[in-house]
Amino acid sequence: MTNSLKELNLNDHKNWIISDLILKQAKKFPKFNIIEFIDNEKWTYEDILSKGLKASFRLKKNGLTNGDPIVVMIDNPKVFIPIWLGACFLGITFVALNTALRGDVLKHQIEISKPKLIITENIYFKYFKKINWGKKNLYILNHDKFLLSKELLISEIHQSKMEDISCVMFTSGTSGPAKGVIMPNAHCVLFAIGTIENYILDKKDIFYICLPLFHANGLFMQLLACIINRTKAVIREKFSASNWLNDIINYKITHTNMLGAVASFVVAQSQTKFDKRHKLKVIGSAPLPKEPENIFRKRFGVKEVLPLYGMTEVNIPVYGKLGKKGNGTCGEVYFKYFDVEVRDTNTDEKLKNGSVGEIMVRPKISFGFMQGYLGMPDKSFEAYRNFWFHTGDAGFFNKKNQLIFVDRIKDCIRRRGENISSYEVEQAFLKIPQIAEAAAFAVPAKDHGQEDEVMVALMIIKGSKIEYSKWINKVSADLAKFAIPLYLRVMKNFPKTQTGKIIKHALRTEGITNDTWKNNL
Repeated sequence: MTNSLKELNLNDHKNWIISDLILKQAKKFPKFNIIEFIDNEKWTYEDILSKGLKASFRLKKNGLTNGDPIVVMIDNPKVFIPIWLGACFLGITFVALNTALRGDVLKHQIEISKPKLIITENIYFKYFKKINWGKKNLYILNHDKFLLSKELLISEIHQSKMEDISCVMFTSGTSGPAKGVIMPNAHCVLFAIGTIENYILDKKDIFYICLPLFHANGLFMQLLACIINRTKAVIREKFSASNWLNDIINYKITHTNMLGAVASFVVAQSQTKFDKRHKLKVIGSAPLPKEPENIFRKRFGVKEVLPLYGMTEVNIPVYGKLGKKGNGTCGEVYFKYFDVEVRDTNTDEKLKNGSVGEIMVRPKISFGFMQGYLGMPDKSFEAYRNFWFHTGDAGFFNKKNQLIFVDRIKDCIRRRGENISSYEVEQAFLKIPQIAEAAAFAVPAKDHGQEDEVMVALMIIKGSKIEYSKWINKVSADLAKFAIPLYLRVMKNFPKTQTGKIIKHALRTEGITNDTWKNNL
C-alpha cells in the first residue's frame, strides 16, 4: 500500500467513503492545486470542497435529501465535478448518463432511475423535450445558482458509509435494455485504489484525463485516484487526437488512461520530431492489442503500457504489471481484492489454464463490487449465479497466469470505447414500419484498436422498398452516434434455432457480404 493510502488509513475498507476522503485532503492540503483544466484554470482542494458544498446547498434547496437519485447529463467537467461532489456530500445517488443518449434509450434510463431531479446542459434540453419528459423534475443548469456563500453550507454534509450507494452508471444490455449498475462508495473508491497501487502513482506525478467523466474510468480510476493520492489531474473535456501529444508535452504528463479507439486515433497521427519529447511513463489501456502497445513503446518511447480488464460491475480485477509487456494479454489478477477464474459457461465449473470458458469474478472486500442492477433483480440474480459474477466474456489463462480475452459471449458490441446494446439498436429499427425483424451484431473494425463496427441484418415486409439512408436517418433519433450502424443488409431469410431465435453467430461468420450496404452518411 502506498504512502497516501496509509495516510488516509485505507487499509481499512470502512474508510472507503468518497466525501470523507475529500474532506480529509481539503483539511490537510487546502492550497494544493489538485485539478488543472486545459484553459489553465486551476482548482485547489479548498476550491473543490467549496464548489462541492455550494452544489450540495443548491441540491438541498431543490428538495433533495440523502438516498434520493439525481440524473446528470453534462459534458463540462467544471460543472460535472461540483455536482458529483455535492451529491457525495448529501449522500445522494448520482446517476451519470452518457451525453450521447437519445430517444427511447435515454427515456429508458431516466425511467428506471426514477430521479427526483434531472440536471442537464442547455444543449441537451431538446432531447428531453423530444421524449416528453415531465418539466416538473427537469432543471436546466444555471452556473450562477451554484455560486453561493460558503458559510451557508457547512451543515449540508451527510455522514455516509462505505456501503451507501454513491453512483449509478449504465452499462449496455445484451439481451435487453441497458442496465444501471448500483455502485456503493467502497466500489467507487476501489477503482481509484487499483490505479494508485498498480500504477504506483506518486504525488509528483501528473495524470491526464481525456475520457468522459460519466464513465467509471474517467471519474473513479483517474479523477478520484488523483484526489485520494494528491496527484494533480489535468482535464480536457473531450478527447482530441490532434491535441493529445501537445497536451502530454505541455502539461508534463506522466500518466494517462486510454481505450482502444483512443489509442488508434493517437497512433494514426503523423509522426513528428516531438513524439518522444515528453515525460509520459505509464499508459493504462483496455483493451490493449499488441500493435498499439508496440507503437507506444517504440515510436513514443513510453516505458510502461499496461493492459487492463474490467467492467463497471466488477471494477478492474486484472492489471498488467509494471516492467512487463502486455503482448495481447489483459494482465494478471489483482489478487489483493479479487478472485478471477475461467469457468464452464453452462456448468460454472473451473477450467484448467489454456481452456476457453467464461471469465467470472468475485470481490474479496465487502461492497467492493456492484450491488446489483437498478430495478432489475432478475438480471442481478442471473449475473451472480453460483456466487460468481458472470461477465459474458470468453477467455482463458495462459501458462504465466495472464488472462487472455477471446470474444464476447453476449451480444454486446464494443465500438470506439463504448459498449452498445444490440437489443437497443434492434428496437430502433423495429420502430420503422417496413422492417419486420432486425439483428444487430459486431463485425471487426478495419482500424486497429477500434474493436468492432455495428452491422444490422434486416427482414422487411414483403413488397416494401429498400431505403437504407432513410432508415439510418430514422434510427439516429433513438441511438447514440457511436451506436449507429456502419453496415446494413436486407436478408431473404434469417438463420434461426428450432425455437425461432436468430442465430447471430451465423450472421457474424458471414460478416460483410456482397449485398451489404455501407453507411457513408
